[in-house]
Amino acid sequence: MLAIIIPYYKIFFFEATLISLASQTDKRFKVYIGDDASPVAPTFLLEKYKNQFDFFYHRFENNLGGISLTQQWDRCIALMKNEEWIMILGDDDMLSDNVVELFYDKYAEFKDCSNLIRFASKQINEKTKINSEIFTHPIWEKSTDFYIKKQIGQVRSSLSECVFSRKVYNKYGFRNYPLAWHSDDLAWIEFADFKLVYAINEAVVEFRMSFENISGKNTNFKEKALAEFYFKRDLLSEKFNFFENNQKLVLLMSFEYCLKKDREILFKEWLLLLKYYVRIGYIVPFLKCIRRLAIYYSKPFFSSY
Repeated sequence: MLAIIIPYYKIFFFEATLISLASQTDKRFKVYIGDDASPVAPTFLLEKYKNQFDFFYHRFENNLGGISLTQQWDRCIALMKNEEWIMILGDDDMLSDNVVELFYDKYAEFKDCSNLIRFASKQINEKTKINSEIFTHPIWEKSTDFYIKKQIGQVRSSLSECVFSRKVYNKYGFRNYPLAWHSDDLAWIEFADFKLVYAINEAVVEFRMSFENISGKNTNFKEKALAEFYFKRDLLSEKFNFFENNQKLVLLMSFEYCLKKDREILFKEWLLLLKYYVRIGYIVPFLKCIRRLAIYYSKPFFSSY
């Protein structure tokens, strides 16, 4: 019933991931490992753990993650058989030994009420030292509420900590943003599919922040900035009405900040922002946006004197 998908590329921490899978107290899961033409095939490690949990390994002939990470996720998911629930586990992340057990223990509570399940999480570094306390979630929560809290820095999330139904994955898929940056953020909003997100806080996913993964690298700012722009643009154009009015203000300010970070805002983009402020119907934020627009375009005028 539960498929754990590992889009594999890096060997550095992979054995720790395998150990956490072998340590699961409930073995009702199958692991599908999609090797993205890695320079180091993990076959010697898989041989070591072959009798400790059920897995299927496939080595792809071409590297796809370097072109489109979401497409690599997709082809790894396509390795699945008939499982109904999916977890995408990073090749350097780990599960507490009760993740699968609690998934099934809680199954009756969420099976008809949620398409998206979250586990508690904690962040570790390249030395497997804990970078954070265990982070838990409300047992039931709207996906839009969760995203807004993440946007304003109250919460965090990772790809590995979520389990989602195959049905909603088939319906929505992952948006193909550069580096898959924010692809999971949009997916969690869509995968909820108008149901609440259910949290299992008694089991923990440990996600690794290191210079070996995308989140930890500091050399891909341009790709991340472009992905952020696409994502926040799509939130406005496709998901704006899913949010409460006060949350819409957060989305608009966030998009405006995103536009300002690396370039000048185009006049048509100011008009787009104003259009959305009109849709909310709040006069003060609308007038403040007009004021920022006026200040923005008055600077070049006064600097010429």
